[in-house]
Amino acid sequence: MSITALMPRQPVPALDLALTGGGRFVLGADPAERFDLIVFYRGLHCPICAKYLLELERLAPEFAQRGVRLVAVSSDEAERAQAMADKVKAAGMSIGYGLSLASARQWGLYISASRGKTSIGIEEPALFSEPGVFLVRPDGTLYYGAVQTMPFARPQFQDLLGAIDFAIAHDYPARGEYEGAV
Repeated sequence: MSITALMPRQPVPALDLALTGGGRFVLGADPAERFDLIVFYRGLHCPICAKYLLELERLAPEFAQRGVRLVAVSSDEAERAQAMADKVKAAGMSIGYGLSLASARQWGLYISASRGKTSIGIEEPALFSEPGVFLVRPDGTLYYGAVQTMPFARPQFQDLLGAIDFAIAHDYPARGEYEGAV
């Protein structure tokens, strides 16, 4: 099975997920002023994900000042998603759950099989998606995307804030859009 990459300036796949605390995140239904930042994480079993989401929560006010809405998404079911929301004290970001693996593949995410309990003693799901970070414009097109095959060396949110500042100040277009012959 090959992974399909999303293309900058093109529409991203649909995303409609339940949120911890109630409600739903439906991408495009009520877009953020500038970007929706969608952070796909592995799930409650991943200690690196918790650390990553803690940093995102810490920077949530800075993203909000720039017109960026934050949503962290996993394939976890409601109970595990709520446990992660509690662990990272999610207030400035939404936590979406129940991502289907088919939807994860549409977003170009890699899928891993369980290796049992993690270093923090939590069982991995039988199958789960690896991380991805995406900035989606209000028109539903991809501005920025990064996917990984494992939990390490993720894009840093402080760097992403700087990139957003540059993009806003210079009306910088999404890059990587060329699909012609090379």
